[in-house]
Amino acid sequence: MGASGSGKTSMRSLILYVAILILIQSALSSHVSSNNPASLTARLGATIDVEQNHVRFLGDLILNLWDCGGQDAFMDSYLTTQRNTIFSHVGVMIYVFDIESQGTNQDLEYYRECMEGLKQFSPNAAVFLLVHKMDLAREPKSEVFEKKKKELEEASGDGVVTVFGTSIYDESLYKAWSSIVHTLIPNAAVLSRHLTTFAAACSATEVILFERTTFLVIATSSPVAGPTLSPGKPTTPEQDALDRHELNPTRYERTSELIKAFKHSCSRVREEFHSFEMELYDFTAVLDEMTRNTYVLIIVHDPSIETAALKLNIRMARRKFEELQGDSLLS
Repeated sequence: MGASGSGKTSMRSLILYVAILILIQSALSSHVSSNNPASLTARLGATIDVEQNHVRFLGDLILNLWDCGGQDAFMDSYLTTQRNTIFSHVGVMIYVFDIESQGTNQDLEYYRECMEGLKQFSPNAAVFLLVHKMDLAREPKSEVFEKKKKELEEASGDGVVTVFGTSIYDESLYKAWSSIVHTLIPNAAVLSRHLTTFAAACSATEVILFERTTFLVIATSSPVAGPTLSPGKPTTPEQDALDRHELNPTRYERTSELIKAFKHSCSRVREEFHSFEMELYDFTAVLDEMTRNTYVLIIVHDPSIETAALKLNIRMARRKFEELQGDSLLS
């Protein structure tokens, strides 16, 4: 949901690759110079009424995504004659606000009405508010976002909401959508626990599980326990790595963004992406298929661990994670 021109369709296309694949082919045939899929979203037209997409996620989980046009006539219809249809059986409502929009009063009024509709027909739905186009915000951007966030939280009344600042030109969009999708995955905590066990078996600093198509983060291993307080007792290589290296808080989203861009580059030369491995002076990274619907990224700071050993561990763990994924979706 959100006002017309706020960027709903662009972010949906970029994250889920629903319409962007058509745009990529169009760009190739017309010799568009930009390699950035985000730049192609400018070709997307306005959404007329409601566009529905059934997105297969994790193989057997089908997300029924409704992209609602934001023109006043459509919004009025959603809140009156279509109210029951629009707000019934909702798992997550995503309301998008344009950071540069001047029609804030009307937009906030529509948002409050949407919250009322949700409270009436889907009271257990999660609500995410995306303050979009942050790349166009005035400096300092953090202050602009915090001011808008406070305004939206106040407008939400007693409703529980999660607010993100997003842009299609950086990793912020992946962070927001990973959080959104995570709420829709049953028993995601089970996957995280087993990833932590898998990380220990690999002597890895961290392990991240990505959804195959969107490369959104599904689950991560828990942080390695801190060094023991017993004097003289040695710490593990993973603990030493965490002491020496401050992990970037946006590492998951940046990885998603980079891999999606690389997959796009592969498609331009008609090649298919499968896996990669990096051995740098301070860490090793291996990205490979974990299941039919997921990729796993292993980060290791111990230089004695070979990439071949990590890939062997992935192969040995595949059957177990296929079972876990199936159990999670059936729960």
